[in-house]
Amino acid sequence: MAASGVKETGRPLTIEELCFTSAMSCFEGWLKLDPAIGPRTMAYVTKFISRTLEKTHNLKDVRETLSKSVEVWIWLTRDFAAAIPSLTTRSIGPLSSLNDPDKGVTPLESTALITKNYPSLKEDLQLLIKLMHIARNLLVVPEPEIPQDLCAAAQFDQMLYQTIILCINVTSKAYDGDVLEEAARLKLSDITELYKKLLVTCLQQAHNWIAKNDRNKMAFWSTVLFDDDALSDESDGNAYGEFRPDVAKAEVQNWFERNSRFCDKARQLLTEYEKTVASKGLPPGHLPCISPLAWNWLPEGTVRVRADDIGDDTKITPQWKEDEPDKFEQDKAYGRVSREVDTWWLRVRDPNYDEWVVPMPTVEFAQQRTENCKANLVNRYAHPYRPPEHEGSVHSAEGAPAPEGSADQEGKDGGHYVHDYNDDMIEDEDIDDDDSYGEGPMNGLLTEVPNILDPKQIEALHMIVKSCILDNAGLALSRAGENLQKTRCRMFLAMECGRSLLREILVFIAVWEKSEQSLIFQLTTQIVEAIHHSALIPFAWQSLRIPKDIISPAQTVLLRLINNMFRARNNDPPPPDSKEHLRDVKLLHFLFIQIRSRIVPECAALMHLQAQIRNDLCDPADFPVDSWDMERAKDGIQQFLELFTTVNELPETRQYLIEWEATYELLTLLKGLEAGVPKKPMVEMPNRHNKPRQNAQQQQQPPPHPDDPDAGYDSEDRPLAPPPPLEEPAHKYPWAGIKGQILHILAGLLQPPPGRSSPGNPEVQSQILRHNGIISLLNCCVYDDHNRYARERVQICLKWLMDGSEEANKYLRELIAMSPPPDLRAPQQAQGSDGAAAAAPPQPQTTTLRIDGVAGEVKVRLRVPGEPVPPRPIIPSAAAAITTSSSSSTAPGSAAGAADDHSSNNKTNNENANNALPPIQGSRAGERASGAGPAASSSSSSALPPPRSRPEELLRDIITLADEAARLAMGRPLEGDETEEEGGEDDFM
Repeated sequence: MAASGVKETGRPLTIEELCFTSAMSCFEGWLKLDPAIGPRTMAYVTKFISRTLEKTHNLKDVRETLSKSVEVWIWLTRDFAAAIPSLTTRSIGPLSSLNDPDKGVTPLESTALITKNYPSLKEDLQLLIKLMHIARNLLVVPEPEIPQDLCAAAQFDQMLYQTIILCINVTSKAYDGDVLEEAARLKLSDITELYKKLLVTCLQQAHNWIAKNDRNKMAFWSTVLFDDDALSDESDGNAYGEFRPDVAKAEVQNWFERNSRFCDKARQLLTEYEKTVASKGLPPGHLPCISPLAWNWLPEGTVRVRADDIGDDTKITPQWKEDEPDKFEQDKAYGRVSREVDTWWLRVRDPNYDEWVVPMPTVEFAQQRTENCKANLVNRYAHPYRPPEHEGSVHSAEGAPAPEGSADQEGKDGGHYVHDYNDDMIEDEDIDDDDSYGEGPMNGLLTEVPNILDPKQIEALHMIVKSCILDNAGLALSRAGENLQKTRCRMFLAMECGRSLLREILVFIAVWEKSEQSLIFQLTTQIVEAIHHSALIPFAWQSLRIPKDIISPAQTVLLRLINNMFRARNNDPPPPDSKEHLRDVKLLHFLFIQIRSRIVPECAALMHLQAQIRNDLCDPADFPVDSWDMERAKDGIQQFLELFTTVNELPETRQYLIEWEATYELLTLLKGLEAGVPKKPMVEMPNRHNKPRQNAQQQQQPPPHPDDPDAGYDSEDRPLAPPPPLEEPAHKYPWAGIKGQILHILAGLLQPPPGRSSPGNPEVQSQILRHNGIISLLNCCVYDDHNRYARERVQICLKWLMDGSEEANKYLRELIAMSPPPDLRAPQQAQGSDGAAAAAPPQPQTTTLRIDGVAGEVKVRLRVPGEPVPPRPIIPSAAAAITTSSSSSTAPGSAAGAADDHSSNNKTNNENANNALPPIQGSRAGERASGAGPAASSSSSSALPPPRSRPEELLRDIITLADEAARLAMGRPLEGDETEEEGGEDDFM
């Protein structure tokens, strides 16, 4: 690159610098209309800018040369300074109207401006995108600190902020495309996409500018967080530790001034430019001198220098001098970024950070909370938290956290918890309408970005947040021993702008349904990891809370990310005595407190009301929430259960769930689901005699008249296709899939302690018996299409529950013995006076049965005395294995299994068109109740089965007990028939 141009005084310019700076000079004149630039000149400008962009992409030496050119950075700043007001005027009205709501333009007026100025807007935006791309590329060099300092000296970062604001103002407007013509809509869409592309490029440039540069990170972070509107809202303190943002902002500015020294090469380039170019009055002119950075290039003595000596690496001890009148000197003696941020963090961090202060609430406390929730359920939702017009928006539903409420129970069982974690039932008078539910922009420069960009476009935003707050291993500390990454993380959550941005980042994952493998999900997990390192997840959890919801969408996503974090720990678990392990345990401790003190009690209260409505003890109109709220509650519960499943995998963390008696919460949910939600059958049996659905449909839609010319065709007045099914009302919400997760966790807790394969965990067995959990487990033996495979999982739970627990075995035996089977044998025939039977032939008798997995009652025919036993179909071994593991089990002595088997046989052979199954034969009453069933079966066989080992016997007993449990839970106990028992025990092995 030979020199092709030399200024009157100063260094020679390369051909790339000369062409690029000349093009930018002409572009500034084009934007300011001074001087007037014609289309031919603009064609050359576009050509030079495009060629420069291509070279910065492909040629390393060109990129390095331009990155160290002070002139290039100043011209970039001047171009954007001219472009922002011009674009604003042509897109959303004059600049004077932006801060005045009375003068602001409506979306319709903005649409008219954009369509009117479409050609010039498109041309200018395309050039600005290229210029921002070049600015981004210039920061990717071997010594990035040099262009980073030059960019800050030219205050291009300020133009970057203003460009981001402009892009957000244009792209976040609610344009009504339906009222536009096709041509206008296409123009509006085209310009909006260009603004989005410019916004993405700005975020990428910002990420490159702050990379590995603590001063730039702090400058960007303070600009993003210390929003003027947010400062006015929080100046009097807030509910989050009485943080004073105005004081913190002044302290951060003082830190910025103390750390304002540039690197030596950047200072040399800036000083040389001022001496040889700016002092001669040559374009592009002087560098701005309004920032605390100007001393780096101005002559010594021109401005006061208060920066620390960069060569002095002596460690200092922070000292807070309360009586120091000079705020700058007071902060300098303290040495850290902000004492306000530090003291706020000490107040709001996890109370258990240093030592265990907050105990785990007891089960008795949880029981009392549940009763309180049931009593106050209707009043809990009486306040209009969310206006109806915003109920359908996920983003608008993300409200501000709830204010502090009064505790309903103080003392040992949770009063300390309520005080420290600020999480209790909320009284109506304590709740204000959330401002974020209304119209208008949210606080913070970047908060609207997740609502504008898609997952591919938004990656730079997540990378910026991660770069500013993630505590990387081996990061150097400041002279005062401060980890600046952690300090910025605390600033992030201390400010309302940061909390709003975190909420939108989390909800973004839910809205776009991002998987754990996506880059966005991984980046957000690292952001949550950084918050976890500062012990601020409890605070973040409370700040993401919405009073209307049991668990807000943002909290649900936060749980997903925490679960992903714990799952990674399971692959390489930290030592039990390490700091990392203790930090994870304290987080788990906090989350389990949430389950015990708030989540499960409120969900149990909803299930209790569902049961009241199901039993006609309450009016369905009194149900306080809609299906959308129920869905959010279920999503949150599922994520909690997913987290406990992950924790349950390691014996070290599983022990904490056992110690905290997690079985109580799991069984409480099981009992609530059993009482409030009817089981969904696998098969809907048609009623051939009464068909209310068909009759109702015929009443609603009369058959077409034979003479109707439209008969047989769809029409608006009378569509032939049935209408789509209406959504189930909220009080019938099934909470699908919850039981399976609970049973999976219980099975894990019941496993033998580490190092043993048998018997089951005695502590968990005792907990289940103490909380009367056997009945809850047995109720899960009946097939439920809302919770598939729950039957198989409960068999595993029963296996480990009975293994080694005499008390559990005794309880189950007594339960089965307490339910005598009914007499399903045919009634005796009428006898004459002499005792002889009447001459009339015996008539077949029928009865109705409840069959597991089949809706309603099934009619069956009883075999009369003397009727031969129908042959039993031969089931292949593979089918027999499937039958053994399916929900319609065919264990010996199970009437439900027998009815299922006969039902399938009936369907196969189509023997009975009236929905009546083949006859059930009588058996000896009380065999199964007394435990003689297996013995009777073996005695009726010609050959005895081979002896089984204890595990085989135990497994068979478990399956048999599960089938007996299904028989008991169906409410129609039946004794086993001889036909099935003749099949032998090999059917189940």
